[in-house]
Amino acid sequence: MTRLFDLSEKVALVTGGSRGIGRAIALALAAHGARVVVNYASNRDAAEATVREAGGEGCAIAVPGDVADPATGPKLVEAATSAFGRLDILVNNAGITTDDLILRMSDDAWDRVVATNLRGTFSVTKAAVRPMVRQRWGRIIAVSSVAGLVGNAGQANYAAAKAGMIGFTKSLAKELASRNITANVIAPGFIDTEMTAGLTDQQKQAIASMIALGRTGTPADVAPAAVFLASDEASYITGHVLTVDGGLVMQ
Repeated sequence: MTRLFDLSEKVALVTGGSRGIGRAIALALAAHGARVVVNYASNRDAAEATVREAGGEGCAIAVPGDVADPATGPKLVEAATSAFGRLDILVNNAGITTDDLILRMSDDAWDRVVATNLRGTFSVTKAAVRPMVRQRWGRIIAVSSVAGLVGNAGQANYAAAKAGMIGFTKSLAKELASRNITANVIAPGFIDTEMTAGLTDQQKQAIASMIALGRTGTPADVAPAAVFLASDEASYITGHVLTVDGGLVMQ
């Protein structure tokens, strides 16, 4: 990968970093010089493969933990600072879906999505902000979704959590700006990942027809946005929502 920005000496934590968009972001940050903590919930093999591709020992580590558990945030930050001495960049990427129409959606389906996508973002960020405030430098990046901007039928829980991530991150931008910490959101559109693998080719073609660029996205389309927002060159950007959606949603 061509190095667009210099993230040398920076340390990044990517939640849900073993697969999909999180994996692509972790690898892109590493390719630009950052040392990376790859958080994963259950797929150890995928996380360790990501670590190897990111450069292995000294460049990246894999740390297990379900962000829905409030104890995970402090554990991840401790792992980052113990391994690399600091924490500069947080990418709140971990997320799940349990789609259903509202009349059929269970309380458990609602709670699990909100616990992982939104409360997990809160608890990990709260822990990560402490070292960033002390060093007076930080980058917080939330991976939300265009569903958080415009909603999506059958995803009331997911869209609500993703919209919550946007409001949460904008609030952080106002709270932390005086400490030289920026907080921004990436809102991907339809990205080909394991989450979307169950759709038929016909369904994917129907979605692609609504996208201005005429194709669905890949995790590699999203990762450069995170690299930019993590860089010194993005120091005057905070509280922003960057859609990476091929023109699916235009506001």
